[in-house]
Amino acid sequence: VQLVESGGGLVQPGGSLRLSCAASGFAFSSYFMSWWRQAPGKEREFLGDINSGGHNTRYADSVKGRFTVSRDNANNMVYLQMHSLKPDDTALYYCARGSIASKDIWGQGTQVTVSS
Repeated sequence: VQLVESGGGLVQPGGSLRLSCAASGFAFSSYFMSWWRQAPGKEREFLGDINSGGHNTRYADSVKGRFTVSRDNANNMVYLQMHSLKPDDTALYYCARGSIASKDIWGQGTQVTVSS
């Protein structure tokens, strides 16, 4: 069972970035998937999740309207599209198997830095 995030990097304030998470080793289309982040000195923060079929999503208030979670069950991928990025969005971003209430597998994370 493995989750591998990619797509992080350095972006200017106001910019956009799309993170990807490749899943393997389990029945991906049967699970909720979620995105989280952790900034230095802060607790890990929930960003959003998506149900197994990809039709329902929910988001943290801090990113609602700026971030979008989507998935491609045919290719075992989940995505986090981020717009209007702010310096406060700088963090290590993780995908997880499961929802905000129940998650059990984490990726290694991908760094996003928002700076001019």
